[in-house]
Amino acid sequence: MNPITHAQLDWDDQGRPHSRVFDDVYFSDQSGLEETRYVFLEQNRLQARFAALPAGGRLVIGETGFGTGLNFLCAWQLFDQQAVAGARLHFVSVEKYPLSHTDLQRALALWPELQPYAEQLLGQYIAIHQGFQRLVLDNGRVTLTLLIGDALEQLPQLDAQIDAWFLDGFAPAKNPDMWTAELFAELARLAAPGSTISTFTSTGWVRRLINAAGFKMKRTPGIGHKWEILRGEFLGWPEDRPAPARAKPWFARPVPVTGDRHAMVIG
Repeated sequence: MNPITHAQLDWDDQGRPHSRVFDDVYFSDQSGLEETRYVFLEQNRLQARFAALPAGGRLVIGETGFGTGLNFLCAWQLFDQQAVAGARLHFVSVEKYPLSHTDLQRALALWPELQPYAEQLLGQYIAIHQGFQRLVLDNGRVTLTLLIGDALEQLPQLDAQIDAWFLDGFAPAKNPDMWTAELFAELARLAAPGSTISTFTSTGWVRRLINAAGFKMKRTPGIGHKWEILRGEFLGWPEDRPAPARAKPWFARPVPVTGDRHAMVIG
């Protein structure tokens, strides 16, 4: 297994992290919480969708760029506030350069209102390794699956039905590898029917590439220094092109079993 490369950070005078590799910020220098809630939670209609989940129901969020975990913690907080006790949240996020535990703790200390959720995350954010890593939180009510490594190496191994996508890689000009037709094809492969999607960027070529993968994107008013952002919905892979080929996953989906089942416990 290849060793991971942790994010290389600089910190400004207010304690906010900045990526040396991509020369970009992890969140706004004005109001990271407000932007996250507006761009990702509101544009994906998560408040209503969480509230509508029945006991035993589940919503799956996918993300490109875990970063400091801010989007995850905000989604978890909203889920905790809106969903019934028996509902479940599964959050799947890919990250090539994960923060070290020390850096993650320092970054999340900026958001005191998220402290109860951040403490649980930090308690399990240990020995982060290449590949898939699952963290079970809130007594099993919330599951975080981290895909550590290059997005186009990790996502083809994933078998999931994503209900909402957060596209939060660094800006396209800074990190173009996270905004490619190949990546968007993977998002389409994994998208559940009616899956929603949102992102800070409103760049025209990004919007056209996401549309070409089967999503219907539209510009919507932004927040803070962003005049516009993008949001959309998955309509299905275009009829004039086949769905993208997928690599064989690292596991085999079990064959459904019908009828009575029995188990024996020894020891």
